[in-house]
Amino acid sequence: MRGLRILTLLGALSLQPGSIAFAQQPAPSAIPVGTVAAEKRAIGRTADFVGRIEAVNRVDVRARVTGYLEAVLFQEGANVTEGMPLFRIERPPFEAAVEQAQGALERAQGALQNATVQRQRADELLKTSAGSVAVRDQRIAEEKGAEGDQTTAEANLKTAQINLGYTEIKAAITGRIGRTKVTKGNVVGPDSGVLAQIVSNDPMYVSFPVSQREFLTIKAGAVPADGRAPLVSLKFADGSTYDQKGRVDFVDVSVERSTDTVLVRATLPNPGGKLIDGALVRVAVQGEQTDEKVLIPQSALIADQQGAYVFAVEDGKAVVKRIKIGSEVGAYVTIDQGLAGNEQIVVEGLQNLRPGTPVLASPVTPPAGRS
Repeated sequence: MRGLRILTLLGALSLQPGSIAFAQQPAPSAIPVGTVAAEKRAIGRTADFVGRIEAVNRVDVRARVTGYLEAVLFQEGANVTEGMPLFRIERPPFEAAVEQAQGALERAQGALQNATVQRQRADELLKTSAGSVAVRDQRIAEEKGAEGDQTTAEANLKTAQINLGYTEIKAAITGRIGRTKVTKGNVVGPDSGVLAQIVSNDPMYVSFPVSQREFLTIKAGAVPADGRAPLVSLKFADGSTYDQKGRVDFVDVSVERSTDTVLVRATLPNPGGKLIDGALVRVAVQGEQTDEKVLIPQSALIADQQGAYVFAVEDGKAVVKRIKIGSEVGAYVTIDQGLAGNEQIVVEGLQNLRPGTPVLASPVTPPAGRS
């Protein structure tokens, strides 16, 4: 009986919290994650600069004749094509000037015809001794004067026709047009200044100053004709990367003495119009030399108060790897410290991960965007 009471007491104790008997806890289930192998590869050295976007072509639209502005034929900020009418100046005064010049030309032609007949008659009379040399010479001079009057009248007619053509102000280039400085009903002329400005938008330039030391590092001084000039990529003020790359195509011939820099220019395609004339951007120029760097997708990056880290899979568990991030390479980043390469980096299923969590790793397709 005493033994039974001891067993009963032990059984009761096993049901109390904190008792000496523990129930076996179930093993946590593995979390499925997608992984990508950290890749070690040669990455070109880059130098970063601050640059400004510039239009390849820029045109100030001006009036070339004075007249009443009848119509503004474009929408501000819209794309315009070369030859497209932009402004129309009142035409009747210029049409009248053309008709007046046409009449003056016809009078000059009639006078020349009469002078030619008189000269020919003087020649015939001189052959029969009925005329004099003095009269013949006078007729020749009158004919030459009539020819000059006809030439002047033709030039005046051409000028009047040109001025009539200037009543329709057209776009000189294809691009985007800005805000107009005048509206319908105003009198405009050569003294009115710039009526509007057109800037081309594809391709675009980016110009940036390069110090002498950096200039020698990237070897931008030589712009070869074989298309192997230094490669350029851009980053906007919000941190996003421009999806087009360009190449250096111009290096200034002299150094700016006040800053000891050389102005370098690159050309980039702008099919979507993202690059705007005058905008400031970050410019990354890729040099000739390369370094061995570890690349991982940007989607794997996590940050906390201690800095950036990623989760790697080791022995079926999630392990924290503290890293030092280098430069961006498309959808990837280079790692300066913390990874040696070939680690299985988690890029999918990061939400529920904790250090030491069992994971079921499956390889996923690496993102595109490595240059």
